[in-house]
Amino acid sequence: MLRLWTLTAAAALLAACSEPVSDEPAAPAGAPAGESAPETSAEPSADAGDWPPAGDTSAQITQDDLHFRIATLADDRFEGRAPAAEAGERAAQWIADELARVGVQPAGTEGWYQPVPLIEATLDEERSRLDISVNGEPMGMTMGQDVVYWSQNPEEHVAIADTELVFVGYGVVAPEYGWNDYEGLDVEGKTVVILVNDPGYAQPNAGRFNGEAMTYYGRWTYKYEEAGRQGAAGAIIVHQTEPASYGWDTVVASWTGPQFTLDMPPSDLVPVQGWIHLDAARALFAATGHDFDTLAEAAAEPDFTPVALEGAAMSAELHTSLRRLTSNNVIGMVEGAEAPDEYVLLMAHWDHLGVRLNFSAENNIYNGAVDNATGTAAIMEMMEAFALGEQPRRSILFVAVTAEESGLLGSAWFGANPTVPLNSIVAGLNIDGELPVGRTEDVVVVGYGASEIEDILREEAEAQGGRYLTPDPNPEAGYFYRSDHVSLARVGVPMLYAGGGSVHVEHGREYVETAALAYRMNRYHQPADEYNPDWDLSGLEEDTRLLYTVARRIADSDEWPNWYEGNEFRGLRDAMMENR
Repeated sequence: MLRLWTLTAAAALLAACSEPVSDEPAAPAGAPAGESAPETSAEPSADAGDWPPAGDTSAQITQDDLHFRIATLADDRFEGRAPAAEAGERAAQWIADELARVGVQPAGTEGWYQPVPLIEATLDEERSRLDISVNGEPMGMTMGQDVVYWSQNPEEHVAIADTELVFVGYGVVAPEYGWNDYEGLDVEGKTVVILVNDPGYAQPNAGRFNGEAMTYYGRWTYKYEEAGRQGAAGAIIVHQTEPASYGWDTVVASWTGPQFTLDMPPSDLVPVQGWIHLDAARALFAATGHDFDTLAEAAAEPDFTPVALEGAAMSAELHTSLRRLTSNNVIGMVEGAEAPDEYVLLMAHWDHLGVRLNFSAENNIYNGAVDNATGTAAIMEMMEAFALGEQPRRSILFVAVTAEESGLLGSAWFGANPTVPLNSIVAGLNIDGELPVGRTEDVVVVGYGASEIEDILREEAEAQGGRYLTPDPNPEAGYFYRSDHVSLARVGVPMLYAGGGSVHVEHGREYVETAALAYRMNRYHQPADEYNPDWDLSGLEEDTRLLYTVARRIADSDEWPNWYEGNEFRGLRDAMMENR
């Protein structure tokens, strides 16, 4: 009951945390201590009937501006900012229009845009089915309740019949960690059942993988990719809320309705992909004479051997409508005065889930106010400050990417098709979803200990009233591999993903923990992620100012921060810089 009360109280707290922590207005970015920001109004300057609005924003980074931009991006009239949807692309156009209004220059391949080719696949749930039988008896798997399934194959009809089920633990092949869950195993034409996360999570003190902090091997994208490389016909991940860091409702919301993939030549794709509810997985294992918890525990040991779920078979018939569509990354630039061909990258994703059927909600628009209207608004604020302030030495590149919610597709396309040479990008900052809980003592760095950009952030945070850096408090969730910066990291570009904090300046750590838990359980990828005009954005303002000073310092210097020695991306960066 205590846990249920905590979640309920936290939900109310997150909606209501609107009291400012100080009556003193914050100083503008770069202003001397004690200097107050000028009073400004971010009310739309257009008539009430005009949409979308043009804001009367300030050259400074202010809460008013952030409120205006978040409220606009999260408005129902953008219908959840779905990629390639008419309303969603209007949101992208509004971002471009706002940047143009404040003096940022277009820098895409087509004006403000870098088109991203997508395939939209929508499962016909009425005609499609997936079931698991045990000894010939169907278990009666219900879509959305017991399982969620789809196919990434660009085919309208995909079917598999009576495929044997094999539990492959974490489904990882990681030579550098001495781990291979598929060693000596032939899963050609079979369905593999896989755990969330990687073996390091289960035993964080055993020295395996990266301990409690998830590696890329724990990502669902990797698990499906590896199953495809192994020749599996199906891949089903068991959903466990604690390591996944989100509930089953989030799985259903994320993996039903239209799904996107990049319109590129297909690689090895497992034909049928899906998630299975933990309760359904327990029942399946029990029906085949196994205990799920026992096998899950064994899967974290180096001597784990995959287990065939004898007598179990999975069949599926999927009917999918396909459309080839185009969405857009929005790209702008403030040109540098002395080194215009060197770039500091500011990145956030503008998209969210759009409109989806949700029987448990009165409102079916997934507005994504926190995820990621907050991040998009923040980098828009930073670009406005650069455009209207002193011209930086280096250029500032703004990239608001699309289709992040579909697997980081917009940033992956940018990484594979950069609009500037990758070795000309000095460093990049990514902002993705900051809770409106007010000011914090610390600054959370996701993927702490990755790049030398942290050294700059640490110094600037200390100068901002003695703030300090904190590693991600939920490393098992693998957030470093769940946002767009990783698409640039995987091609070598040093990136920083930071923002928010874990200790509120007045209410302490538990206040933030409670709000964060409530958001993950009740709002993340849900219609409830809506804008509230009572939000306390003092923390987002402070963090946006901080990241602006980091970007400004790099832009005005001749520094080239790299990944730290021993980081997995260091070799890629070193190799690309040899050719600069």
